[in-house]
Amino acid sequence: MSQEHREIRNPRTGQRMRFLLTAADTGGELLRIETVNPPSGVVEPLHVHPHQESRAEVVSGTLRFVVDGRERRLGPGEAITILAGTPHHFANDGAEDAVALQEFRPAMRTAEFFETYFGMAERGELDEQGKPSLLRSALLGLAFSEEIRLASPPWPLQRAIYALLAPIARMRGHSLG
Repeated sequence: MSQEHREIRNPRTGQRMRFLLTAADTGGELLRIETVNPPSGVVEPLHVHPHQESRAEVVSGTLRFVVDGRERRLGPGEAITILAGTPHHFANDGAEDAVALQEFRPAMRTAEFFETYFGMAERGELDEQGKPSLLRSALLGLAFSEEIRLASPPWPLQRAIYALLAPIARMRGHSLG
């Protein structure tokens, strides 16, 4: 089922995403999202997309990217492409909302990851920095390990920790939806 133009919102950060093209629309080749990122001092965790190339083009405002340890600030009309497996994060540390077009190739289940994460925010399951608890992180990390992983500790260690914590999370009634 196409989710084209469906919008989700993270009430914790104010970030909004509108799905322009999804895996269903592109035969799994591409996910294209329009994002609105309010100014915030909160920086997302350093992460990798192990099997996907990602790209962002700023439409308005500015975004600060740190990709493989190098900082780059993008303004309107500027774009960045991040190869699969490259540690990165971005933030809007400017004074106004930043609007960007983001793409993920292949699409995989990245739209589902964002819907799940934003759903956790809607249910109040994230802390003040917009991060899930360790138990919820274990469930999220295992469910979407092909789409997104923390840059550290190394994936085999993360996977082992998540495998130990996920049953505890489920016993305590935690779920992703």
